[in-house]
Amino acid sequence: ALGAILEAHRQGRVRHVWVDETRPYLQGARLTAFELMKAGVPATLIADNMAGFLMQRGQVDAVIVGVDRMALNGDFANKIGTYALAVLAHHHGIPFYAALPLSSVDPRLETGQGIPIEERPPEEVTHIRGLPIAPPGFPAYHPAFDVTPHRFLTGIVTEKGVLYPPFDEALRDALGLH
Repeated sequence: ALGAILEAHRQGRVRHVWVDETRPYLQGARLTAFELMKAGVPATLIADNMAGFLMQRGQVDAVIVGVDRMALNGDFANKIGTYALAVLAHHHGIPFYAALPLSSVDPRLETGQGIPIEERPPEEVTHIRGLPIAPPGFPAYHPAFDVTPHRFLTGIVTEKGVLYPPFDEALRDALGLH
């Protein structure tokens, strides 16, 4: 997603980026924020739960997320919370894009139902850098990814351009599968 954002900024189509912190590893705060700052892209870091607030206030024009794995119909797995962003964007009528190299599309998967969801140790939620942030022994549940249905996608940004619905046909064409 970062490459697509940087290119859109270069073209003058992105004026500002809201960067989700991306708990629990804080990839947004640590990596995305660093890369945007280095590239000179105006950006502001927000807590993950703030996205809906900003959408409600009309401060988000589009959402672009990365993809860990995509099925042929456009369903995709990404960091936990991506599905919630898609639902919020849909509710507020905000375009929602997934950006990925076509190598992230799994031609063996017709839908996202076949994507396994990794569950990570609860300590990754109850601790930050080894320091507890929850009461000792408090249970935590930590699926690392969620699956976003293709019906929430406006488009899929790839190295071959932006793909639009119907995604099953567009992805098969882009992959050379007929």
